[in-house]
Amino acid sequence: MKKHPSMLVPEFIREIDPYIPSRPDSYLMAAYGIPVLHRLNNNENPFGPPPAAMETIQSLNPKDMAIYPSGDAFDLRCHMAEKLGISPDQILCGNGANEIIQFVISAYCEAGDNIITADKTFAVYEWVAEFSGVQARLTPMKDHGFDPEAMLAFMDERTKIFFICNPNNPTGTFWDKETLQKFLEAVDGRAMVVVDEAYCEFAEDETFPDALTLLDDHPNLLIFRTFSKMYGLAGLRIGYLIGQKDPVFDICRTRIVYSINSAAQKAAMAAFGDKEHIEKTKRMVKESKNWLKTRLEGMGLDVIAGEGNYLIAGLPFNDQLAYRKLIRKGYMVRTMTGFRYPNHIRITLREKPLMEDFAVALEEVLEERGYPRLLS
Repeated sequence: MKKHPSMLVPEFIREIDPYIPSRPDSYLMAAYGIPVLHRLNNNENPFGPPPAAMETIQSLNPKDMAIYPSGDAFDLRCHMAEKLGISPDQILCGNGANEIIQFVISAYCEAGDNIITADKTFAVYEWVAEFSGVQARLTPMKDHGFDPEAMLAFMDERTKIFFICNPNNPTGTFWDKETLQKFLEAVDGRAMVVVDEAYCEFAEDETFPDALTLLDDHPNLLIFRTFSKMYGLAGLRIGYLIGQKDPVFDICRTRIVYSINSAAQKAAMAAFGDKEHIEKTKRMVKESKNWLKTRLEGMGLDVIAGEGNYLIAGLPFNDQLAYRKLIRKGYMVRTMTGFRYPNHIRITLREKPLMEDFAVALEEVLEERGYPRLLS
């Protein structure tokens, strides 16, 4: 008797619920009958890429799209290495951070191993571990941040990787240099320590650390960064990893070559290190964060606003319901139940006038749900 295809799927894969992305904006606008949809859900940069990257994208020759890109992003790695003062062999690029997470787990983990991260952080660490047949151990957070003592307590001889989101998505909390250094010393090379700095360019706090300064002393340290957030290249999907040469070489064993398209590589080269673009974006984020945090608290809502171009707000009702109500008013937010923050929404910070309009829409939703007392 022939087996049904589903019977060929391993049991641990069948237990995983697939991630269902949202529909395209055009579909949602038609479905909800709205003329415009403001994306406040994916922490995208409303300014788009830096000017030089825009020019690069616009100048692409369509005929070049018939030619395979550099399989290891050679020119881009050399360009970044020169700016960072490291070797190109210390950098590995991938099709977004998600692919790099897969490379690292594939390089270090096998059946029976585990990774350790927090329970309220970027979920892809957990997801990639699970569909790789690796246990994901999730430690409770402390004051909305990663708890180093809890993470160390979860460690055993099969722990291969710690994933630390710094600053954390969605709470914006972070470890300072002393905390990170003490943690690395406590791990003592027994596992890899990944510090995901996807939002590092947004950090305003002067105690926020540059993990690169710890790299020479800790060969088990890996640093993730991305062009999707600050540099506004989310649609081109490109991220990168930094480490010492030997671990980067080992991770290259699991790398998929040619996964970064030519447009992404060229745009990233043009964007990297654009200080004017970074400062412009940071000014916008700071102004909007301060205003919106005060406004939401004035509505009686609990707000968590740390480093990063986002904040999260607790609601007196279901976050999925809030999503549906807000999208009908033209605003798409991120529901936080999947981050284990039920009845919370994450809001991407954009220009202050748009934040003001969003606040009005949220007030209307609260009133519609019978919570006018929160607005007094």
